[in-house]
Amino acid sequence: MRRGGADGTVVPGAAPETVSTTGEFGLIARITARLDSGAACLLGPGDDAALVSAADGRVVAATDVLVDGRHFRRDWSSAADVGHRAAAANMADIAAMGAVPTALLVTLCAPSDLPVAWAEGLADGLAAEAAKVGAGVVGGDVSGSPTLTVSVTALGDLAGRPPVRRAGARVGDVVALAGRTGHAAAGLTVLSRGFRTPKLLVSAYRRPEVPYGAGPAAARAGATAMIDVSDGLLADLGHVATASGVGVDLRRDAFPVPGQLRDAAQALGVDPYTWLLGGGEDHALAATFPADAALPDGWRAVGAVTPTAGQVTVDGRPFTGPAGWDHFR
Repeated sequence: MRRGGADGTVVPGAAPETVSTTGEFGLIARITARLDSGAACLLGPGDDAALVSAADGRVVAATDVLVDGRHFRRDWSSAADVGHRAAAANMADIAAMGAVPTALLVTLCAPSDLPVAWAEGLADGLAAEAAKVGAGVVGGDVSGSPTLTVSVTALGDLAGRPPVRRAGARVGDVVALAGRTGHAAAGLTVLSRGFRTPKLLVSAYRRPEVPYGAGPAAARAGATAMIDVSDGLLADLGHVATASGVGVDLRRDAFPVPGQLRDAAQALGVDPYTWLLGGGEDHALAATFPADAALPDGWRAVGAVTPTAGQVTVDGRPFTGPAGWDHFR
C-alpha cells in the first residue's frame, strides 16, 4: 500500500495508510522510531513509564493541549508544523520559569481515519523543536477520538536556581521583552482571510521562534517575575500585575511596527498594535528586572512596573483594542 505525503496529504491514486489499519501498537512503534529521547532520559519509551534524570532535585512541569479546529487547522498547517507548535508552547512555559526544558511526554488522540503519515510528521516536528534545547520525547499515549487532539507535558531543570514566578514584580522594576510579538497573530489573520503570504507572518504562526535561552538568562540576571506570552502581551502582563499586586505601563514607542507586519495590517485594515500588544502564540518572554539591573542579551526594555495594582496601560492609558485570547470568550 502506498502512503500519502509526510504531512498526511494523499498521493494521487494511493490509499493512505491510516491509524486504524496500523493499530495502536503499530502506530506507537512508528512514532517512537522517529524520536530522540534526549540527554536527560535514562529510560525511554517501551516500559510503563519513562525515567528522567533530575540533577537539581526538583522538576519544573507544564502541560498544554492543541485541538484540531480550535488551535490548528490541517489545511493551514502541516503535521510537522503542529508538532513544532505543540512542543514550543510547553517548552516556552518551562523557559518562563527560568528553567531549561529536558523532556516531553506526548498524548495523541486521533480519529481512525487519520493517515499514519500525519502522525509521523507530528513526531518529526516534536522531535525537531525539542532538539533545539537538547530535550527529547520520552513517552506518552495514544487513543482513539473523534477529534484530533495533541497534548504535551514538558519537564525542565532549574540548575539550582529558584524559579522565577509571576508574583515577584516590584514597583519601579523595568518591564522587558525577549522575542517578538504580533507576528503569529498577524499570520493567523492572514490565513483566516484566505491568503498564504507574507511568508514571514504565516511561518510565525505555524512554527513560533521561541527565545528559550532568554528564560534562564533572565533568571541568572535577577529577574523578579516572568511569563510566557501565549495569550497576548497585555493579557499575560495582566497576570503578572495581578499576582504581584502591581501595575504595568508599556511604552508604545518600544514596539516599532516591522515592515511586513505594517504592510499586512494596511492591506487587511487592521491596527498593527492589536497584533503587537494583544496577539499571542509567538511565545515571547516578558519579565521584570530591578531598575539598576543590566538586561541580558536578547532582552529590551518596554515599560515599567507601577503602583496601580492589577492594571496594565500603554503610555499611561488603557489600551482600547483586544487585550488577548480567552478560550471561553
